[in-house]
Amino acid sequence: MTVVVVGAGIAGLACARELVDAGVPARVVEREKRVGGRLASERIGGRWVDTGAAYVTADDPAFLGRLQTWRIDGLARPWTDTLRGQAGPPTMRWAAPGGLNSLAADLARGLEVTLGETVSALPKADAVVLAMPGPQALAIADLAAAREQSWSPVVTAILSYAQRGWRDFSGIFVNDHPILSTVVDDGDRRGDRAPVLVAHSTAAFAECPDPGPQMAKAVAELLGAGDPVSVTTRHWPYAAPKPGHGGFARHGDVYLCGDAFGRPRVQTAWLSGRAAARAILQTTER
Repeated sequence: MTVVVVGAGIAGLACARELVDAGVPARVVEREKRVGGRLASERIGGRWVDTGAAYVTADDPAFLGRLQTWRIDGLARPWTDTLRGQAGPPTMRWAAPGGLNSLAADLARGLEVTLGETVSALPKADAVVLAMPGPQALAIADLAAAREQSWSPVVTAILSYAQRGWRDFSGIFVNDHPILSTVVDDGDRRGDRAPVLVAHSTAAFAECPDPGPQMAKAVAELLGAGDPVSVTTRHWPYAAPKPGHGGFARHGDVYLCGDAFGRPRVQTAWLSGRAAARAILQTTER
C-alpha cells in the first residue's frame, strides 16, 4: 500500500508517524522548506522565537503522554497555567526550550519527507492525506469538507527590546482590543529572560498592510514597554479555524485532517492526523 501525506504540519506528521510505526510506508510532501506548519520557530537575534502557535495544551491522555515523552527528552516543559485575562479554570501551557518547531522536527525524524515541493493535483497513491487548511486543500481536490471550513488570519509581531522594561508576566489575552489578541513574554516562555515580546493580532487587523508599527505601539500602551529595537512580522492567512467536529473527513481514498476538526489547537491537529492514519490502517486489514 502506498500513502502520500501532503503537508508536514503537526497533523501530517502525526499521520505519517502513526502509519510508519504500524508498518505502512508513508511519504510526506511539504511545500515549505521546513516541517511544522504553524508550529513555527525562527532564529531571531541569535535565539529561537515561536512565530506561529504560542504554546501547547493537552487534556487528551494520549497527547499528554506525547508531551511527557517530549518533556523527558528535554524538548518541552510546563510553562504556565495562568494567562492574564483568561476565562475558565487554570490550564497548563507547555513551551519548548528550542522552539515549538523542535516538536515537529522530532515527529519527522526517520520519516520520508520531501520539502520545497508544491502539490497542485492529487498524487497517485492508494491513499492521499491532505493535512492542511480546507482553503489550501481545495487547490488540490474539490472536497465538500474543505469547502465547509472557515478560517481567520493572524499577524505575529516579534518585538525585540534593548532591555526588559515591563512588569513580569507570562502572557495576556487582550480582550476586546482592536489590534491585539494575545501578547506573550518570550523571555519567560523560553526561560532565558530575553527582552522579547511576541504579539498576535486580531483577525480584523491582520489585513493591515503594515502591521508592525501599530502593533508595537499597541503593546507599548498596554505594557509600558517603550520602543522596540526591531519588529519582525509574520502573516498567517489560515491561522484560526472555526471549530469543527468529526476528527477528519474522508472522500473515497482522500482524507482531510487538521486542527479544524475540533477546538483549534495543536492537540486537535495531532489527534486528527492520527485518526486519519488509523482509518487508513483499518482499510488495510480488510
